[in-house]
Amino acid sequence: MKIETQTYQARRERLMQSLPENSVVVIRTGELSTRNNDCEYEFRPHSSFFYLTGFPEPSAYAIIRTGGEMTLITLPKDPEKEQWEGFRFGSVGAIQSFGAMDALDLDGLDDALFSALDGTTNVAYLFDDGVLREKVAECRDRLSARARAGAVAPTLFLNVEPIVSEMRLIKDKEEIAIMEAAAQISVEAHKQAMKSVRPDMMEYQLEAELNYVFMKSGARQPAYNNIVASGSNACVLHYIKNDEPIEDGDLILIDAGAELGCYAADITRTFPANGKFSEPQAALYQVVLDAYHTGMKKLVVGAPYEAFHNAAVRTLTEGLVTHGLLSGNVDLLIENKAYRDFYMHNTGHWLGLDVHDCGAYKVAGESRLLEEGMVLTIEPGLYVSADNESVDEKWRGIGIRIEDDVLIRAEGPYVLTHGLAKEIADIEALMAQD
Repeated sequence: MKIETQTYQARRERLMQSLPENSVVVIRTGELSTRNNDCEYEFRPHSSFFYLTGFPEPSAYAIIRTGGEMTLITLPKDPEKEQWEGFRFGSVGAIQSFGAMDALDLDGLDDALFSALDGTTNVAYLFDDGVLREKVAECRDRLSARARAGAVAPTLFLNVEPIVSEMRLIKDKEEIAIMEAAAQISVEAHKQAMKSVRPDMMEYQLEAELNYVFMKSGARQPAYNNIVASGSNACVLHYIKNDEPIEDGDLILIDAGAELGCYAADITRTFPANGKFSEPQAALYQVVLDAYHTGMKKLVVGAPYEAFHNAAVRTLTEGLVTHGLLSGNVDLLIENKAYRDFYMHNTGHWLGLDVHDCGAYKVAGESRLLEEGMVLTIEPGLYVSADNESVDEKWRGIGIRIEDDVLIRAEGPYVLTHGLAKEIADIEALMAQD
């Protein structure tokens, strides 16, 4: 499953149409990162670079001109290096496989930039890329120094990030297909975890079940560090140690998603280690589940982004009052954000090439309206610290989150992570299977 070369070309064309005339875009993919001496992390291209080029190798640059024409600057073919580090496309492969109009080896970068920027009025790049910022500035200075020889330096520098972010926010059919495939791999991984868990396992042993299904199903790695949090560890929102024993009676919160073709899935489920929710666990779980369903009703075209969060917050606050964790008027509790002692994050985020994908949540100071083709998560939760002495002891140490990936469609929201149990009875039935 891949995105066609023509799609990347169309993206570059749209990008250039969004910029002033006489503009050039320069973008960089990034470098290998050393994990420990003489060993690198597996390379993952910068998301916006990949979105515009599809090129997967490190140390690459793309220069994009009017009409979406692209020059790729890549690591050269080198049999000795490839013996140690693996295959490289090189300049010929960049043209043949990625639709580049031209391609050069990396040692030609400075000359390629000089030629591309000479006479160009506007240079667009990612302002947060310090390496590229220095390269562009050096090239500008070289051009300025040669003004008497006829060189013309650019005069305007534009941050391309907001434009690419808006493009990435609306997913096309190819992206949606990959994301649903990643979502369904993740669904199977969560099912495997629910069926495999046993008290006295280590959290990382349960994590191994997730990674096994990811890789067996074609997803080389998770989209982010897996969270496998048992007991009160579930109250730590980004718990990634995954190194404690799972005890009988614990709830387990797993937040994990596969990455496929650089696109992320993101699922959270919470379930009992012994296969049966206790009464307090079930009570709070149902509050979170009700908030999920309430929020889902707001995920419709034309609704403000913040609407599903606000709806979930109201349901969570009402549930906290019902069960005695909060007391008082629900409206005042929401206004005073009293719920944040138990629910301290938003109810979702954009999803795509990044697990917390790019795209503005507000436009002109107002919550942006949902559009067809957006993909986001819905993830209400409740977290009662084990040290919270303001609540009955039976609630302490319970952490719950329920999360799915949702595509916004004209006919209503579509859950990409469909098929994974979240009702209490369905979770307990799944866990009872041999």
